[in-house]
Amino acid sequence: MTRTTLSLIACTTALAVAACGRAPTPTYNLVIAKGRVIDPESHLDAVRDVGVRGGTIAAISEQPLTGTRVIDATGHVVAPGFIDLHEHGQQDESYRMMVRDGVTSAFELEVGTADVAAWYAARDGGQIVNHGVSIGHIPVRMRVLGDPGTGLTPAGIGGSGTASEAQMAEMEVLLRKGLAEGAVAVGFGSAYTPGAPMSEIERMFRVAAQGGASAHIHMRGGVPGLHETIAAATAAGAALQIVHVNSVAGNDIDAFLTAIQAARDAGQDVTTEAYPYGAGMTEITSALFDDWASWPDDRFGQHQLVSTGERLTRATFAQARKAGGTIIIHNRSEAQTRAAIVSPLAMIASDGFIENGRGHPRTSGTYARVLGQYVREEQAVPLVDALRRMTLAPAQRLEARVPAMAQKGRVRVGADADLTIFDPATVIDRATYEDATIPSVGIPFVIVNGQVVVDAGQVTPARPGRGVRAPH
Repeated sequence: MTRTTLSLIACTTALAVAACGRAPTPTYNLVIAKGRVIDPESHLDAVRDVGVRGGTIAAISEQPLTGTRVIDATGHVVAPGFIDLHEHGQQDESYRMMVRDGVTSAFELEVGTADVAAWYAARDGGQIVNHGVSIGHIPVRMRVLGDPGTGLTPAGIGGSGTASEAQMAEMEVLLRKGLAEGAVAVGFGSAYTPGAPMSEIERMFRVAAQGGASAHIHMRGGVPGLHETIAAATAAGAALQIVHVNSVAGNDIDAFLTAIQAARDAGQDVTTEAYPYGAGMTEITSALFDDWASWPDDRFGQHQLVSTGERLTRATFAQARKAGGTIIIHNRSEAQTRAAIVSPLAMIASDGFIENGRGHPRTSGTYARVLGQYVREEQAVPLVDALRRMTLAPAQRLEARVPAMAQKGRVRVGADADLTIFDPATVIDRATYEDATIPSVGIPFVIVNGQVVVDAGQVTPARPGRGVRAPH
């Protein structure tokens, strides 16, 4: 065999390609090929191959890429993984439902926790999705005032009691401790703490502002309460997120959205969010229902017991109030829900929770419902804007305090490889108020930190999700 022949053979081997003057073909751990890549930040909306190496996006190419695994995304949208800022179900059961709805990062920012370090430590073994928490005024107040409740919301003095000066000072200490431990934000629920005057809320807003954290609040009091809440945040210098505007506004949704826009136009850092369902869900022991005995009889039928699915009467409501648990509240029209979802002001956030197979369909279906009903079927929301409100806007809400969020909510080289692949022609929610565990369809692949966690519609054993925290 001649020297020339040997040289030609050598140049066909992978290791010798570079030596023969040709650059090696890049190889990635994962390639998502031929999908419609939509990046809300750069406004990219085109067919591309996305190459993933390790936990990051390493290439976005008009030319075919090669990888250890290639997912053919022809006819599908490749989007940043959805970021849910309002998810109470922070355990595997809920994570398994939300990830099939396209969620790659889930945050509990309304209620939060009273012990940030312990909350993250409990999830250190790895979860399906990325996760994070606020230090919460509600649980801190419950602890300081000695509330008897064991759930998310006060069942007594923590909600209705008046805090002394010493108790408010103790709350401030605990909030600062949580921020020092890396809490993503500070959570509030003035609707659940009627004993806390706005002066107390403003005082705690000030702690959030001093920590560079946004304040996420389930507010009370309708339109006047909204103006008071915005004024308190402005006085404290706090960034403000009004949670589930569809729920707190009710019939006043247009006035709420107008007031939020006016505050933004005036230079205030005020944002909001919504979920695409006409019913809410909360604990029946909460202060929201302290006046239940005065209700007219026909109001009780709006309430559905989660544990059994039954609609309540005055008598069964009284029994359930004593026993505790969660109820679904059917008290909003589709027009009210639609107004919030259509508004470009509102991020999409689920307010979800699943426990022992029972809960609200918003955990399992929020994002698919927006994409299927409001984007595709009603054509009421442009696809790109819907994705912005599911990905980039939530990331931007947090990234001033949590720099890691600057690498999420985007499809760009160097960003975290959190990606959701969905079929815009078929994506839709299927969960119901009677069975909240039916997964969405049309979202065949979800990637978290470069690992496939939903593969052809099924949850994999991978647990690459990491705790997302502020520097601490």
